[in-house]
Amino acid sequence: MQEVIIDTIIDSLKIIPFLLIAFLIIEFFEHKLSNKTEKAIQKAGKLGPLFGSVLGAIPQCGFSVLATNLYITRIISLGTLISIYLSTSDEMLPILIAEKAPINSILLFIGIKVIIGLVCGFIIDLIIRKEKPKEHFDICQEEHCDCEHGIFLSALKHTIKTLIFIFIITFILNLAFHYIGEDNIKHIFDNTTIFSPFIAGLVGLIPNCGSSIILTELYIADILPFSSALAGLLAGSGVALLVLFKSNKNTKENIKIVSILYLISIITGILLEIFGV
Repeated sequence: MQEVIIDTIIDSLKIIPFLLIAFLIIEFFEHKLSNKTEKAIQKAGKLGPLFGSVLGAIPQCGFSVLATNLYITRIISLGTLISIYLSTSDEMLPILIAEKAPINSILLFIGIKVIIGLVCGFIIDLIIRKEKPKEHFDICQEEHCDCEHGIFLSALKHTIKTLIFIFIITFILNLAFHYIGEDNIKHIFDNTTIFSPFIAGLVGLIPNCGSSIILTELYIADILPFSSALAGLLAGSGVALLVLFKSNKNTKENIKIVSILYLISIITGILLEIFGV
């Protein structure tokens, strides 16, 4: 047990500098782009899914929450909302960078998420017409990022929060590797390949940054295949779904949105698995 704890501490400490740098870069770009991003997505019109999928891929604090607010007030369409949810990476990108994942893997994750978001967003908007705008209300502070206090403090807060999740997940994985064996754990997922996207998608729907951290760490540890990891990350949109159910009183509509998101995610995962991506 002592060896597992020491290994976990070392593994966690090693990525702190990379994690902090990644979040500093993300916070810098958010401060530069946040207002422009909001205005762009509001003025996108029929091109909403295009702008949504591209802008959603840029790591921004609470962008999926902002999109939820814009959808509830019907400023953006359902297709645009879904495109943003699908392309949003939450904590995936900083973790992949911190863990020194291959650049081609990072680009593949982001590229597929953007394409799936774009295509599905346009299809949804073709099927469902945009409703009339409703009264606007502000729920954009749900993330409580304290971004107004400067990018360093905000980045530090994100780093600590993410590091805690990484420490817990890494500890559990190291414990499992030690007592069960890495090969045995991988074998479990090999035997459930067909069901992996379904399971990963459910994990992704958890309205917390922990879901993207779990999925990314399992992928980095070579336990979860790319197709299943992507299925889970497509379904994940940070705390946005929590805000959706909290602020949108139409429960049936909320369930429909979650169902669409989950269905797209698992179908993508299964297709990627079939084609060996």
